[in-house]
Amino acid sequence: MIRTLLVAASALGLAPAAIAAEPAAAPADFRARTPEQEVIYFVLPDRFDNGDTRNDKGGIKGDRLEHGYDPTAKGFYHGGDLKGLTRRLDYIQGMGITAIWFAPVFKNKPVQGPKGDESAGYHGYWVTDFTTIDPHFGTEAEFKAFVDAAHARGIKVYMDIIVNHTADVIQYREGGNYAYRGKADYPYSRRGGVNGAPINPGFAGDHVAAPENWVKLTDPTWAYTPYVPKGEERVKKPDWLNDPIYYHNRGNTNWFGESATFGDFVGLDDVATEHPRVVAGMIEIYGSWIDRFGIDGFRIDTARHVNPEFWQAFEPAMIERAKARGIPNFHIFAEVATGEIDPGYLARWSHIAHLSAPIDMAFAAAMQQAVSGKIGTDKVARLFEDDALYRGGEKAALRLPTFLGNHDFGRFSMFVKQANPGISQDELLERVALGHAMLLTLRGVPTIYYGDEQGFVSDGNDQLAREDMFPSKVAVYNDNDLIGTDATTAQANFDTAHPLYRLIAELSAVRRATPALTGGLQKIRAFSEKPGLLAISRFDPETGREVLLAYNTSAQPLSALVEVDPQSLSFAPLAGQCSTQVAAPGSLSVTLPAFGYAVCAAKP
Repeated sequence: MIRTLLVAASALGLAPAAIAAEPAAAPADFRARTPEQEVIYFVLPDRFDNGDTRNDKGGIKGDRLEHGYDPTAKGFYHGGDLKGLTRRLDYIQGMGITAIWFAPVFKNKPVQGPKGDESAGYHGYWVTDFTTIDPHFGTEAEFKAFVDAAHARGIKVYMDIIVNHTADVIQYREGGNYAYRGKADYPYSRRGGVNGAPINPGFAGDHVAAPENWVKLTDPTWAYTPYVPKGEERVKKPDWLNDPIYYHNRGNTNWFGESATFGDFVGLDDVATEHPRVVAGMIEIYGSWIDRFGIDGFRIDTARHVNPEFWQAFEPAMIERAKARGIPNFHIFAEVATGEIDPGYLARWSHIAHLSAPIDMAFAAAMQQAVSGKIGTDKVARLFEDDALYRGGEKAALRLPTFLGNHDFGRFSMFVKQANPGISQDELLERVALGHAMLLTLRGVPTIYYGDEQGFVSDGNDQLAREDMFPSKVAVYNDNDLIGTDATTAQANFDTAHPLYRLIAELSAVRRATPALTGGLQKIRAFSEKPGLLAISRFDPETGREVLLAYNTSAQPLSALVEVDPQSLSFAPLAGQCSTQVAAPGSLSVTLPAFGYAVCAAKP
């Protein structure tokens, strides 16, 4: 039986005062906060709250294969919208959230996919009109109302954006499965292969950025013969996106090598981001959203599938556009997808593309394995040692969004449960709580995936990890056994008494009040080749005062002496239990329960 909420909160180390913690008041100028000072909440609007049932079908007549609305199917629209997101701002702010990142809300192709395997654009990644809001989510006026309401609370707004592809509109006359056709076999200079008829005379190749080179690329039939089906000739906006010349037109990616940049994502039209018209056009599209609504940052989808030179032009242009709008700390963070503990791969993109903040997917992989008890804490320590690899080094790593699970990979609780067959609900809760404690106190910008604070446990990735917060009608969601509660997804889950919600609220407050936990560099103090102790010191960037973080990833209690700065002679607990005095100058005794943690601040 699941323990009561109060007992669970006690087990997670929540003091009575912390359980009742109020959200921090909005600062006079929330835009003065730097990116590393934020706590982000990532949400899919369609799955969060339905504030207006009148827009459920997006104003489109017909059945679900036309409007995309079917709340019983995991791959279709469920009705969540901007009004619902706006009316839940109290709930979000009460968790200590300071920035909201939401999946794309641009107008999408409602439904696509092969016959019998259709799904809807509820997730927002099948854009047709980059200039406006999808009617399933609301109107531009309602978007402005959401942004203004968030800003009034001091909460920043981050939009999820796409430049790599659009919805699947362009088709190929050759038919078939559209296997990828590479540049060596199907060069721009010949139609249909190296032995085909000459086309595009004088085009020097897609590596030559000069506009005078690209005006010579006029025939898009180098690999396939692309065309736009009747009735969809002007479906994309801005209008220039309707011309096939601005797409790669080489067939579906096989996810490796050249095709990872030039191939279509399962039919999604892959934009030719090397083209100077595309560069200028995308800068204008997204600059307009900054100008019109004063948003505070972008999360970039599928960044590694775009040529690096595009990002070298795009990110500085957005930063300057934001500064001109009075937004000095515009945060741009990018998806460079990996499921491995491989910070070098992420850091490489910070150099070749000048992406200032690749999302720290290596952190997520490390947390999933370490908190599950599958690796030692030495692997987590090594992850942080490699912060030096990022462009800008350890200071740059402070701005990397960190997370435990997401809408693509699956929920953190799922990884922990899968790694420990037969795990009890109590232990699952404790391990998941430890993961969130590490997320909220270690370096980076902690990013909470909506529903994690309510104990959601996904059955898998993608559609299986995109449950409804409002009462769900999806059977494969409603049979899930949530942690920390007796609720199911068949009812609304906005419980501010849930132990994980309380934990996040407490540690968010600690983080906001402790400069070492936002801007402090890390020094690794202790780690183990097996599950067990991880200890790391962080230092106040102004005073140099030390905060010691200690975690136990094992199922057994532990005690150890941990090195601290010799000037740190006494400590106060910010979370968990801490020794108040050092055992000797430079040595602090640490005692942790199974899956326990402590945040200990040196006294002046």
